[in-house]
Amino acid sequence: MSDGNVSADQLRLFIERIERLEEEKKGIADDVKDVYAEAKANGYDTKTMRSIVRLRKMEKNARDEMDALLETYRNALGIS
Repeated sequence: MSDGNVSADQLRLFIERIERLEEEKKGIADDVKDVYAEAKANGYDTKTMRSIVRLRKMEKNARDEMDALLETYRNALGIS
């Protein structure tokens, strides 16, 4: 490949792998959507659940920094 030649077979395999992974990703996204729909049907607030999922992905120090900044902004705006 250093001389500009492209292996058509290798390229096709890469493209096919990407396409399969994209399809799997779509399937997983649909599954996640179904779980949120089920939670909503059971009375849970999905917007809050999404926030919790996002917070759980964050490292503790990043979450603490975000909380402190949010508190600072809330205080500045008089929001208790």
